[in-house]
Amino acid sequence: MEHIYFFYGDQKKISWIIENSQSRSEESRTHAEYFYDIVTPEQSKYIALHVGIFWGIGRFIIKNRDVVNIMLDQKSMFDRLAENKLTDDVFIERRIKFIDQIIKQRDLDVRFQLVDPSKNMATKLLLS
Repeated sequence: MEHIYFFYGDQKKISWIIENSQSRSEESRTHAEYFYDIVTPEQSKYIALHVGIFWGIGRFIIKNRDVVNIMLDQKSMFDRLAENKLTDDVFIERRIKFIDQIIKQRDLDVRFQLVDPSKNMATKLLLS
């Protein structure tokens, strides 16, 4: 199955939306106390990416060998994830290791797409 995955994060919360031809799932969460008001907005987005994919697998929305179109609204994330440009941020590099591990374990076909921030539907979940 093919999914579209939007995600967002700020210093207090994370959110994600997983859409496919059969369903649409929306979630938002407050950061764990360990991260609350400590992480940067970009670090928070990596947390949202990691947690949301893991959640989608746990809820049997995303299954082994599925296609996941990950919508990125930040050029630096696109550069890191789609073009493998390294970052100096150790926190982000650790999140990427976890994300890559999930992708490999589930044999997911992940495709990264850069979108305008105004098109990121997961942003609206934190603003409401």
